[in-house]
Amino acid sequence: MRWLNYQHLYYFWHIARCGSVTGAARQLRLAQPTISAQMKSFEHILGEKLFQRSGRSLALTESGKLAYRYAEQIFSMGQEFLDVLDGTQGSSLQEFRIGIADVVPKSLAYRLIEPALRPENGVSVHCYEDKTEKLLAELSIGEIDLVIADRPIPPNVKVKAFNHFIGECGVSFLAARSLSRKLAKNFPSSLNGAPLLMPTAEAAVRHELDRWIDENGLTPRHVAAFQDRALMKLAAKDGKGIMPVPSAVEEEVCKEFQLERVGRIPNIKEQIFLISIDRRLKNPLLQLICREGQKGLRPRKT
Repeated sequence: MRWLNYQHLYYFWHIARCGSVTGAARQLRLAQPTISAQMKSFEHILGEKLFQRSGRSLALTESGKLAYRYAEQIFSMGQEFLDVLDGTQGSSLQEFRIGIADVVPKSLAYRLIEPALRPENGVSVHCYEDKTEKLLAELSIGEIDLVIADRPIPPNVKVKAFNHFIGECGVSFLAARSLSRKLAKNFPSSLNGAPLLMPTAEAAVRHELDRWIDENGLTPRHVAAFQDRALMKLAAKDGKGIMPVPSAVEEEVCKEFQLERVGRIPNIKEQIFLISIDRRLKNPLLQLICREGQKGLRPRKT
């Protein structure tokens, strides 16, 4: 079994934070050749280059970014341990940072993060919303711990991370009562000429919906496309059109926005992926999100 030399890791951590061996040597009050030699030994043991030259400073390689993320967690937890022993931070919570792709329906995203919010987990959850590619870049340098997305890592994004397929559910069309009662009886042929609200093309499910509409020879009237599905729900509530939602959250969306089901399409799937830098989900909180998330994607039978 290989053992990690934490002294080496500590020197590496300081070099990464300072951007140079000179700066780290000054901070640690050690000779520069000593730190350089220790770093070469560390890279040799790992079998990976951790730094590369970038002008006068040092930049982290992909392996270096991974090492830095773990070093940050290791030494911050070590400091927290000392603080707790000293009685200075007995109530401090560990941070857990989740990035949510902006195309993921928020009602579905909440189903996934809710287990992490439970007080018994002892963590402070920070949620960020952005484009999938931006979140993956932040994941690669340890700025966030997990990305929730509606698709696996795009092939054009060169990030060393792993997809964890959580599950999928069908799609339901919802509308305000005035529309739903007209359209529900002959669904899906009733969609011909009906006002339709859709997610934008960035959402993976949009392509599936477009294909289904074409294959069934339907001609709805496309009123609007929304990146923010919360805004789409408000438009549907106002009677502007019918909209698709994941069937798993159909009941709560109907209740919150006073909508009714027009019809369900079980063969079109909203998919959810957790993306992490770990090939296997070893973190207990990630395991909890995965396990509970699979349950949360099951629609309630009505």
